Amino acid sequence: MGMSVTISVAAADDQDAAEQILKLQYLCYQSEAQIYGDYAIEPLTQSLESLRSEMAAGTVLVARLGTEVVASVRGTVDADGTARIGKLIVHPRMQRHGLGGRLLDAIENRLGADGAAKSFQLSSGHRSEQNLQLYRKHGYAQVDTERVNERLTRVTLAKDVTAEAFVTSA
Repeated sequence: MGMSVTISVAAADDQDAAEQILKLQYLCYQSEAQIYGDYAIEPLTQSLESLRSEMAAGTVLVARLGTEVVASVRGTVDADGTARIGKLIVHPRMQRHGLGGRLLDAIENRLGADGAAKSFQLSSGHRSEQNLQLYRKHGYAQVDTERVNERLTRVTLAKDVTAEAFVTSA
């Protein structure tokens, strides 16, 4: 009988979770680096100290299979009420089973539960079709594009917070 995946908040002082997230991030962003021909992207060069700062400043959720972190997502809510979601990562062997969607729903519920968030926003590269498809499936619509360099255009997607989204969250 297999184990089930559990989603929880990664505590800012959880050194083991931070190390596992950073290793998973490095693994997951290899495909993005390949798509865009750029292995110097921030997720591949981020330091453990920088990740720990993000964990302290915002909300970081992890999905664990037993004690192994197999997925993660980060989010913060700005003063203007925009909940910014980033670095949604799922271990390659766990992809295409709904875990990314579960994590996206969980971070939205977490960031929107106290009423401070008025909208959700995230971004992806223009060639990252699986990511864009997931976001659209979860109600996000394109609101902006920004040409970062000759290889990458960043696509920003957003959606409004709806009260009914949090009725069933616990």
